Amino acid sequence: MNASARTGNKKKIPDDELIDLYLASQSQEHFSMLYGRYSDKVYSKCLSLLKNEAAAQDAAQDVFLKIFLNLAKFNKKSRFSTWVYSITYNYCIDYLRRKKKEKTILTDDDEGQDPIEEDFDEKEILEMEIERLAFILDKIPEQDKMVLLMKYREDLSIKDISKAFGKSESAIKMKLKRAKNKVRKLYNENFDAMAISLGFLLAFM
Repeated sequence: MNASARTGNKKKIPDDELIDLYLASQSQEHFSMLYGRYSDKVYSKCLSLLKNEAAAQDAAQDVFLKIFLNLAKFNKKSRFSTWVYSITYNYCIDYLRRKKKEKTILTDDDEGQDPIEEDFDEKEILEMEIERLAFILDKIPEQDKMVLLMKYREDLSIKDISKAFGKSESAIKMKLKRAKNKVRKLYNENFDAMAISLGFLLAFM
């Protein structure tokens, strides 16, 4: 009897159990069930980060390939949904960095063009601060980065974040406080004192 038949009138198989079934049997049906649960969420997240439908579709496919290839490495220390979110976010950020680097190289290679004077406005200052914050976020533990982004960029409630991590709301509040302190400390050690609020910056990342 296949997984679909077994669960026809029963409670949905939890993600962790479904992963164990796939790893034990290597049945494509089990992975397809995971794909069905998270494909729309992964695509939506890619689209929100990349702002391009075609790029988001390609990214979502690549993300699921990474999930498929690394499923045996999932250690269940966090919820599977959190692990998927982390892979999706990191893939998209790396993609944007590569694109930015390619754009910079193309700009540097332009010749025969008149120099263009630009005002150093608030948008440029904001972009500079965001770039610095991204540098700092890469230096803190993955779960700290995740909880900050979920709170300030995704605007999730403490309750929703606690469900995603499988922790109490008080534990999430403490984790947020400690994560913010780590970011501020590292930021101030590497750059000038943070002039723009942490929450404001994270909302734009």
